[in-house]
Amino acid sequence: MSWEKIVRKVTPYVPGEQPKDKNIIKLNTNECPYPPAPGVRKLLDNIKYEDMRLYPDPEASVLVDALSDYYNVPKDQIFVGVGSDDVLSMAYLTFFNSDKPLLFPDITYSFYDVWAELYKVPYKKIPLNDDFKINFEDYYEENQPNGGVIIANPNAPVGISEPVSELEKLIQHNRNSVVIIDEAYIDFGGESALPLIEKYENVLVVQTFSKSRAMAGMRIGYAFGSKKLIKYMQDAKFSFNSYTMNRPSLELGVAAIEDDKYFKDTCAKIVATRERVKKELSGLGFTFPDSKANFIFAKHERVSGEELFLALKEKGIYVRHWSADRIADYLRITIGTDEEMDKLIAFLKEYLA
Repeated sequence: MSWEKIVRKVTPYVPGEQPKDKNIIKLNTNECPYPPAPGVRKLLDNIKYEDMRLYPDPEASVLVDALSDYYNVPKDQIFVGVGSDDVLSMAYLTFFNSDKPLLFPDITYSFYDVWAELYKVPYKKIPLNDDFKINFEDYYEENQPNGGVIIANPNAPVGISEPVSELEKLIQHNRNSVVIIDEAYIDFGGESALPLIEKYENVLVVQTFSKSRAMAGMRIGYAFGSKKLIKYMQDAKFSFNSYTMNRPSLELGVAAIEDDKYFKDTCAKIVATRERVKKELSGLGFTFPDSKANFIFAKHERVSGEELFLALKEKGIYVRHWSADRIADYLRITIGTDEEMDKLIAFLKEYLA
C-alpha cells in the first residue's frame, strides 16, 4: 500500500498576500494600521531574554488574570490560544464530533470549512440573503438538525453586524449543540454576545488581539464560555500541546490590555476613517453593506472586482479579492491610516474618471 493513500489531504486556508515590498499600501489582511499600545513597546524593550530558556506558564495565568479583570469574567470561563484561529481550531476538535452537520454561512470566514475538512466534521453552508444578511431561522435545530453552529459577527468579508437578540434566539433554538460566536471584529461597532455566556452553557464567544489591539504578529486569541465548556476545551488543549502561548505573548498581551485609552482611541480612529471612506466610495459609484468592521466590502457599478483589484495592485495598493460566486465583483478593503485611504481614493477617482 502506498503511504500516500493514508495521508490526511486537505485544501489549506489561503491568507491574504504578504508582500515583501514595504512601500506598498497594504489593505488586504485587516491588520490594524497603527502600532500596539506604548506600554507594549516599553515592555518589549525590557523583556528578559534569559527567561526564553524557560517554558511558559501552561495556564497562561497572567494573561487570563488580565482578561478576567478587564471583562469581569471569572478566570475559569476564559480560554486563550495562539490567535483566535488556534482557539477556533481547538473548539472544532472539542465540540464538533456529531454525525449531524456543522452550520455556517456560505459567505463568511473561509477557514471554517477548512477546519471542518481537516477534522472530518460534516458541514453545511447556509446561504446569506441577497443583502448578505443571515436568515437565522435557517439555523434553528427544528428546521435544520445540526451538530453545531458558528457565526462570525460582524461577518467577514461582508462586515455586517447582527443584533445580539437574534444570536440569543439562535442559541435558544440550538440547546443540543454548541454555538460559537466569532467576534474578531467586534470592537469596531458591533454588539458583543459576551453577556450570553451567563445565560447559556453551550455558547462560546471568541475574540482576538489581532485587529483592534494591533497585535496580529503576537498571535493572541481568547474565548469566553461556561465553566463546563471551557473545561472541555482546556482538557483537549492540554492533550494537544501544554505550552501553546509563548512568554513574550503573555506579557505583551497584558500590557496591551492595561492601556484601555489607547485601545479605545485606536478603534475610534479606525471607525471615523471607515465612515469617511464609505462616503467617498459611495460618491465614486461603489455600493457596500453597512460595515461594522475594520474593512469595507465594496462593489463598483460598472467595473469588475477583478479589474479593480489588478489595477490597484499595479499601483502598489493591495486589497482582497475572491473569484467565488456571488462576491467576484467585490473588493474587501481594509481601513488603513487616513493618508493610505486618501491615496486609495485618489487613485480610484483617476481610474474611474
